[in-house]
Amino acid sequence: METGSEWIDVGALEELRKRELQQVLVGRTKVALSYKDGAFGVIHGACNHAGGPLGEGTLAGDYVVCPWHHWKFHRITGEGEPGYEADRVPRFECRQEGGRLLVRATALNERNKLPHDKHPLDRPLGRVEGPLRVAGISTTAMNDKFPRYSTSEALLETALTHVREKHGLQTRMIKLRELNFRACEGYYSKSAKACTWPCSISQMDPSDGMHDVYDALVYWADVVLIATPIRWGAASSLYFKMAERLNTVQNQITLRNRVLLKDKVAGFVITGGQDNIQAVAGQMMLFFGELGMQFPPFPFIAHSRGWSAEDMEHNVDYVKRSSELSEGARALADRCLELAARLQASASGSFSRGGRKASGAH
Repeated sequence: METGSEWIDVGALEELRKRELQQVLVGRTKVALSYKDGAFGVIHGACNHAGGPLGEGTLAGDYVVCPWHHWKFHRITGEGEPGYEADRVPRFECRQEGGRLLVRATALNERNKLPHDKHPLDRPLGRVEGPLRVAGISTTAMNDKFPRYSTSEALLETALTHVREKHGLQTRMIKLRELNFRACEGYYSKSAKACTWPCSISQMDPSDGMHDVYDALVYWADVVLIATPIRWGAASSLYFKMAERLNTVQNQITLRNRVLLKDKVAGFVITGGQDNIQAVAGQMMLFFGELGMQFPPFPFIAHSRGWSAEDMEHNVDYVKRSSELSEGARALADRCLELAARLQASASGSFSRGGRKASGAH
């Protein structure tokens, strides 16, 4: 039996035939070994996309499907799926001898990655010069055909209007209910490195609505105001759906020590018929703090009528009439802007807001 450096014995045929697809070592190289219709196929084990382990994936016909992001490569030729044939991974020659499978250590071809246009979110980090910018994110859910009054969204609108009218600054309002975005699909649960930036879902789905959130948080805004109602003692379901998708931002810190949200400020608006304000605020502050956001003194405004107050129509009327809550929303925006101005001044050495030198509270 020839078992020199050129040919590597990877195992007994009887055992290798029991599994349709598996990962084995050829020397120090991990390969995806498949067995189908009486024939073995051997291709390189690293996917072209993000290096996912092809040998731990599945077979779809004659194509190995990457377990991370579902890219496909022919199990024998290494070519990409129809339409992407030139996007190929190396393939290896194999032979059967004496009840053993031998694989040649040298690949028959080079890896070839087709050029792909960069995703719009895959661009250099860095603040675009200019006055401070404020993004608002409303996480309340409702039927847009029959909209209702949202106390949290109304106070957020009050804060953004104040930013535009008093400070002359740009704002964006993002309403999560208007965005079509999928829930996190757990790529991180497969491997930490499977959670990429931009988000894997955004890369594969051009219509992913989370693009608007990512762009505003990472590239556009200096201040982000997040508003949520209290639902069963917690933030809204849309808030948590967004938070799960923001895991891609936090993973850049843990995996690459790359902080995407730097010198940015967050503030929160929390309202509801139920109590538990401190717990909701605590979760939001911990989460956005983990993403790299900074907080001003008194980083949230909140209102609740308590657990037993079921007269929600009175709660809505109270918020509508409350000058204290409206002023609180404006003051929250001011505190966030003051901190953002100081952060930018510290980062650049000098900073002006709307053409004026930044100074003090408003």
